[in-house]
Amino acid sequence: MTIQWFPGHMAKARREVTEKLKYIDIVFELVDARLPLSSRNPMMDEIVQHKPRLVILNKGDLADHEETMKWQRYFKEEGHESIIINAKEGKGIKQITSVSQMLLKEKRERQIARGMKPQPIRAMIIGIPNVGKSTLMNRLVRKNIAKTGNRPGVTKGQQWLKVGNELELLDTPGILWPKFEDEEIGKKLALTGAIKDNLLHLDDIALYAIRFFNEYYPQQLQARYQLTDDQLAEDAVAQLMTITQKRGFRDDYERASEMIVQEIRNGQLGRLTLDRVENWEHEDE
Repeated sequence: MTIQWFPGHMAKARREVTEKLKYIDIVFELVDARLPLSSRNPMMDEIVQHKPRLVILNKGDLADHEETMKWQRYFKEEGHESIIINAKEGKGIKQITSVSQMLLKEKRERQIARGMKPQPIRAMIIGIPNVGKSTLMNRLVRKNIAKTGNRPGVTKGQQWLKVGNELELLDTPGILWPKFEDEEIGKKLALTGAIKDNLLHLDDIALYAIRFFNEYYPQQLQARYQLTDDQLAEDAVAQLMTITQKRGFRDDYERASEMIVQEIRNGQLGRLTLDRVENWEHEDE
């Protein structure tokens, strides 16, 4: 399956992000906690290079907490600090400044040793579309988009948003593309709303979701749709038909599929994590 993600815009997006990196001290890489690797840009390491980076696992309230802990250990082994937040509710936001200060401690100490006055940390949020960049920016600046203006050495028109006295954000989030190496990654992105619904058939996404819940969270699927043990043992197609009937949609499987996808996105089937550390580690071997 090949999905065209903003055709023709990828090179431009990468160039714009790369140009802005020279003005910042640290990159905030925002990912969806439910799919920490599938929601990353495939060339992130190459683009960011040696800039300090903080991986921010957004929508942590929707993800399986135990799996999120595994992902934090994974990122730590990869050499990246990570934190869990819920940008929509503002949870975990305060960690961003404190962890950034920790990551840049040595650099700031060198500046002080040279007699330089410490400046606010400059950062940029990078992530794929619909992962919550604008929501996080609004939370950080408390919706008070007070631009601090241009600074010496910064390209004319480059605006910064003040976050307290310690942090400044580049006002335009870095938008990059997600990873589309295989069909399953596309389905994961579609299920969480990271790509437009019209790019894939919703019934295919619903069936993928049902199969995933059958493997990892069968009790949550059973509880939400009041499936009997026998129905839970059926295949995904039969289960979709059963759910369609139970919800009074008759033979409107399209409508039932849309409902299932929306309820999963809203967290009504409980927490879930689509990317499993053990699967990615196996692929890396």
